[in-house]
Amino acid sequence: MKQTTIQHPVSVRGVGLHTGKPVVLTFKPAPPNHGYRFQRIDLPEQPILPADVKLVASTNRGTTLRQGNAQVATVEHVLSALVGIGIDNVLMEVDGPEVPIADGTALPFVEALEQAGRVEQDADRECFVITEPIAYKDEVSGTELLALPSENFEVAVMIDFNSKVLGPQYATLSHIDGYRSEIAPCRTFVFLHELEKLLDMGLIRGGDLDNAIVIADRPMAPDELDRLARKMGKPSVRVESEGVLNTVKLRFSNEPARHKLLDVIGDLALIGRPIRGKIVATKPGHTANVEFAKLLKKSLMEQRRLFGVPKYNPDKEPLFDIVSISRLLPHRYPFLLVDKIIELTDTHVVGVKNVTINEPFFQGHFPGNPIFPGVLQIEAMAQTGGILALNAVDDPHNWDTYFLKIENARFKSKVVPGDTLILKMELLEPIRRGIVHMQGAAYVGSKIVSEGELTAQIVRRNRESEL
Repeated sequence: MKQTTIQHPVSVRGVGLHTGKPVVLTFKPAPPNHGYRFQRIDLPEQPILPADVKLVASTNRGTTLRQGNAQVATVEHVLSALVGIGIDNVLMEVDGPEVPIADGTALPFVEALEQAGRVEQDADRECFVITEPIAYKDEVSGTELLALPSENFEVAVMIDFNSKVLGPQYATLSHIDGYRSEIAPCRTFVFLHELEKLLDMGLIRGGDLDNAIVIADRPMAPDELDRLARKMGKPSVRVESEGVLNTVKLRFSNEPARHKLLDVIGDLALIGRPIRGKIVATKPGHTANVEFAKLLKKSLMEQRRLFGVPKYNPDKEPLFDIVSISRLLPHRYPFLLVDKIIELTDTHVVGVKNVTINEPFFQGHFPGNPIFPGVLQIEAMAQTGGILALNAVDDPHNWDTYFLKIENARFKSKVVPGDTLILKMELLEPIRRGIVHMQGAAYVGSKIVSEGELTAQIVRRNRESEL
């Protein structure tokens, strides 16, 4: 299947759930491999926040992303809508700290995206294929989430709040085609005891209780109902036979379970890839969903590394030999650690480093037992990544790359003289404003020997300093 984006921009207007302030969310088309990104256009520099599980800062009454001083709250419903109708790449401009709560469902976002139209792009969709069970369990709450192999994306959710009013409920989505009619219209819900506390705290100022299911989980006297009505701005409220306040009518008998399923889809979108597998969730919530998403993201990265082992054919002419590399990179002996480039696209690069006993550092690093230093393996990845970064500019000979950050570096096996080190660097997100975020892996044969995430900045070369 091919990746998709929208045909033209479209906006959804509303208020933030907690601030109650007006906010506009505008969907815009995005290029292949862009994924889902939020842009705070009301802030200086208009920072962009990728919809990435590592940016989750809070799961209290919704899922909040934060990077630096910028945050976007209650992202789960809009992300769920994007997954539900099969949109892969979109930029979401928002002029406030929250996504519009709309009617407490994903339906307004689905309708807006349908209005924008869907466009197929010239890039294959890369799914996270569940090949073996992946499980998460919270021993305290009893929450469990499980991913199982399946030909399609399926979700099954069971909720149980130990409530006499809201008994155990079960909801399933057997195929994503049913999302719009079966899941998107399902509203968020809140128990009465939670609602009273939130109202007293001055929160949910943007909540419209005509669009939320309020479950009366305790008996209420007439004067309590009148007091609650005043707080909610309603002329009156009463409890219906099914224990739901009369502000809404249920759209499905198991609407709360269906909304939890909606939330699961939205939170798991934070792994950054469509899922091919079955998700089974028992008593899910945003905190557990996010922790499970972190496990899935870890498995996804491992899967990409293992399935993406570069094939090195020494008989094939390289794209860049050592002379060509020397023209691009400022490094020289004894610190030029890439001998050739054998693959190069807009999103990845593969380099080769032949390890010999003639390397100068072997004289002092484990003499008599020569081992290629791990930090130099990272440097070799960085230099290979520099070729990928410079490939993105028109005049690469006038630019350099400076590395800003190394994260999650791991060394799994020693590298010795005689080994051929294959260095693969892949973009984790599109290059913006000269910032390059890459996942790197070094292989000997088909075995990963080291890996890490590297962030670099492309900087114009200062010719005066070279004179």
